[in-house]
Amino acid sequence: MNDNTSQQSDHGIEQKMPFVKGLLYGLQHVFVSNVWLDPLFVAAMIGLPAAMSANMVNAIFIGAGLVTLTQAAKLVRLPVVQGPSAAFDALMISSGKAGGLAAAGGGIMVSALIVLFFALTGLLGRLRALFTPVVSGVVIFVVGIALSGFTLTEFLGGQADSPSFASLPTLLMSVPTAVTVMLLSLFGKGKWKSFSFLIALVLGDIIALMLGKIDFSTVGVKGWIGLPHLFPYGALTFHWSVFAAFFAAYVAAVIEGMGVYQAAAQMSGTELDNKRIRFGFSGESVGSMLSTVVGGFPTTAYAQNVGLLRLTGVTSRYPVMIAGCIFLILGFVPKAGALLALTPDAVIGGIFLPATASLILTGISTLFQMEKNDTNYLIAGLSIVLAIGIPAYGSKMGGFAGSMLANGVIVGTACSILMHILLVNLPRMFRKQAA
Repeated sequence: MNDNTSQQSDHGIEQKMPFVKGLLYGLQHVFVSNVWLDPLFVAAMIGLPAAMSANMVNAIFIGAGLVTLTQAAKLVRLPVVQGPSAAFDALMISSGKAGGLAAAGGGIMVSALIVLFFALTGLLGRLRALFTPVVSGVVIFVVGIALSGFTLTEFLGGQADSPSFASLPTLLMSVPTAVTVMLLSLFGKGKWKSFSFLIALVLGDIIALMLGKIDFSTVGVKGWIGLPHLFPYGALTFHWSVFAAFFAAYVAAVIEGMGVYQAAAQMSGTELDNKRIRFGFSGESVGSMLSTVVGGFPTTAYAQNVGLLRLTGVTSRYPVMIAGCIFLILGFVPKAGALLALTPDAVIGGIFLPATASLILTGISTLFQMEKNDTNYLIAGLSIVLAIGIPAYGSKMGGFAGSMLANGVIVGTACSILMHILLVNLPRMFRKQAA
């Protein structure tokens, strides 16, 4: 049974869904997106004070909630969840350690304004010629590969030198969670399949509670109402070097978002026209600017939630809109956010593992749609090899080049687009001129 109760239309919400059912589907999107982990990780690596860390988390929730809600309801009108892009993590951390978060905010703001201009003028839609199945497939695939490292770190309980790495309590939480998702997604029927992630989450949390891995004391110290501060790192500043780094990451996030739009449109039986692209990236740009003003960082369409769509078969926009509302509640009610964050990392890893695997397969299935010729094989193969191999060397380099080369998504995206232009677009243009 496929619970795809939607054929996306341009008139209102595409279907009626009971609120409780939509709420449960929305919760699945919230946990799979795991919006709060990025700001927590970035704040911890920078060493931000507790108050600033809390403000960053609240800002991300509010930005993600507003953009997710408006995107699904009015703008791109696809079942896509928005959240902080991991493409910016290394840049935010390096800027924060150097005391340059105000400059980072300035770079993000200018980058978002440029993307907004390209979106509103329709220029971004005209670049769709570059987003062929070979480019989109590579981007989705390398995003899945990038997520796999984070996922396995959560699943196994940290790095190899961590005391909790592959320990019995960790595996008792992560393995049953992942197995439950896989079994219900593959063999479950009806609601068992549709709610496979939520059922696995409840099971994982019960196991964690029995093992004493859930500490409710963190919820008690959080307040009921929390409002983000405007420009918490000071007035925004602009530096060309910082802007160049963030703009490069922003371009990678845009291409990743285009791939997510294409995958979500294909799964929901929707035509991805220029209007949706224009509205979608306009919404992402404005959301990124808003998030920056209150202390967050850019939002983008989340690829892992596409994996959730594939595994559950639920492609309605309605649960995504509810997920956006939940994000807003979490942003303004810190106690609710702390309650959500009680789920141990190993359980989160157990949920992420099947979703990441499904995302990688989405990339592979997209690559299967490309024209079968040696040129496309070379573009896809070389881009993937470089995206996987180059970051190991880039992470040992410093400066702008190091931050770019250490990001596999940026490397794979840049290589696939550059080779597509040189090996496909330019020869085609020359042949047309010669004819």
